Amino acid sequence: MARPDPRLAKLLPVDRWPSAEEARAARWFTPVRLGPIEAKERTWIPAMVPWRASDDGEVTRQVVDWYARFAAGRPGVIVIEATGIRDVPSGPLLRIGHDRFVPGLRRLVEAVREASGGASRLFIQLIDFLAIRRRVTQEKFVERFLVIDAPLRARAEATGLPGDEGALRPALAALEAPALEALLSPREREALRMGQRERVTDLHLPHVRELPRTLPPLFAAAARRARQAGFDGVELHCAHAYTLASFLSALNDRDDGYGGPREQRVRLPREVLDAVRAEVGGDWTVGLRLLGDDVVEGGSRIEDAAYFSVALAQPGPHGRGADFVSVSKGGRFEDAAQPKVGEAAYPYTGPSGHECMPTVHIDPPGPFSRNVPLAAAIRQALRAAGSEVPVVAAGGIATLAQAEAILAAGHADIVAAARQALADPDWWEKLRQGRGAEIRRCLFTNYCEALDQRHKEVTCQRWDREALADVPEAQRARDGKRRLVAPPWR
Repeated sequence: MARPDPRLAKLLPVDRWPSAEEARAARWFTPVRLGPIEAKERTWIPAMVPWRASDDGEVTRQVVDWYARFAAGRPGVIVIEATGIRDVPSGPLLRIGHDRFVPGLRRLVEAVREASGGASRLFIQLIDFLAIRRRVTQEKFVERFLVIDAPLRARAEATGLPGDEGALRPALAALEAPALEALLSPREREALRMGQRERVTDLHLPHVRELPRTLPPLFAAAARRARQAGFDGVELHCAHAYTLASFLSALNDRDDGYGGPREQRVRLPREVLDAVRAEVGGDWTVGLRLLGDDVVEGGSRIEDAAYFSVALAQPGPHGRGADFVSVSKGGRFEDAAQPKVGEAAYPYTGPSGHECMPTVHIDPPGPFSRNVPLAAAIRQALRAAGSEVPVVAAGGIATLAQAEAILAAGHADIVAAARQALADPDWWEKLRQGRGAEIRRCLFTNYCEALDQRHKEVTCQRWDREALADVPEAQRARDGKRRLVAPPWR
């Protein structure tokens, strides 16, 4: 007889799984309005990047298989991964920055519709991000990226180094790391340690200064393509380490009317939302993913998030505001761990990242429903403002009892599960049939997140080597050692 997995002892205990009758009576399995459409259930799979697109950002068979497998569990909503709105190289990440991506995205929509029997609504998450470079060696940093300006030259000369750039550059490269760092500005020091990263506050860069002019039409065009491909709506990515979230953050001190006070930080996301609404009309769903708390020092807190949610839910010049608000937490670059040379900083390695995807090793009260209070505060602010926009809660959701408690308390209108759905795409169907004891439970150790960090195809340790010998090469990871979709339930 196989020994019980000791890791399961750290999970949220389930004294008794619900019967099929009890599941049918659950709030989680009741319909919910999302602007102009209705989802059949309040079950929700938030966006996860599986790194299965082609290097050109196209939908592949592996992308289709990934989402069709989730659809087999018939969740109320599936949100397709963060999809780039620009037509620029971004590795195996889906793109929607050109009309040529529409046919592949349409095939994806059709596959999900078929696999779910039409039960699942399908949104696509639209993302923009600024440039980030891999960390390089000290020698390469000094040779290629360090700007020898007057302040640096003066600091170097004060230590006895030559002032002539031709002699200064190799002298700097030869210094011990602490000595070099002592001569650098805080921003240069960070670029040496972490790799260079653009910020929305880099107004000296013309393309960053022009973001308020360039982003609204880019998001609007991407939304138009999403509608052409057959999606039920879009989710604007205003969370974590990316462009729109960085405009919302209290760290944004731009002085051009798009930074500083809250009402100016929310301005660009509002203009993006209004441009999207003008492009796709009022009979299509447009929602948001945003942070309830940046977590990092000097960042936004729940009071900011509540203000942003109310502001973005308000009707605009082209009709409704946001049709839903999906709440996350943290996941910022500012506290990320130092990457190895040759790798880029990853925004889920520091304290804010641990709060975004809490594991069983996090401090009390543990990972389960840890971030729900943020969703509750945002929902309360929306209702106090007279808005009925639904709020999506996520973070360590693994049982029906959790979801029911969240919904019954009015903390959220929809409850999302990413990692548990990855561990067992059939888990909602098992609940519906009263077969909860058969659910393959997520261990909440973030094996999947470690693969994401290395841009490897994301899988789950609970199934990626199961019956591997029977899996064709085309359905295995690039290293051949893992299956790419969960095995069938029956």
